[in-house]
Amino acid sequence: QVQLVESGGGLVQPGGSLRLSCVASGSIFSIMATGWYRQAPGKQRELVARITPGGRINYADSVRGRFTISRDKPRNMVYLQMNSLKPEDTADYYCNAAGIVAGDLSEYWGQGTQVTVSS
Repeated sequence: QVQLVESGGGLVQPGGSLRLSCVASGSIFSIMATGWYRQAPGKQRELVARITPGGRINYADSVRGRFTISRDKPRNMVYLQMNSLKPEDTADYYCNAAGIVAGDLSEYWGQGTQVTVSS
């Protein structure tokens, strides 16, 4: 069982920056893709950014060029640096890990951290 714990959310003005952090309970980056999803009120959860075990990165079109995902393998950490934040970035952000573990597809979620972009 993998546990993911996010931190770093909060209230920020438009144009500001935040960095979200997610720590995993084990060394998962070599076998699982890790990433960030978000869910705004009344909307479906959507992928924000993801990094595969091989280092391939995907971004949602809405955040490309403003957000950067990175990871620190020795510390089992994944980060989301968010710059030039917009009110439409307001959402609950969730850390995610997914991959094949012991032959089965496994997926884990953090509890979420709230990001509010408002003046």
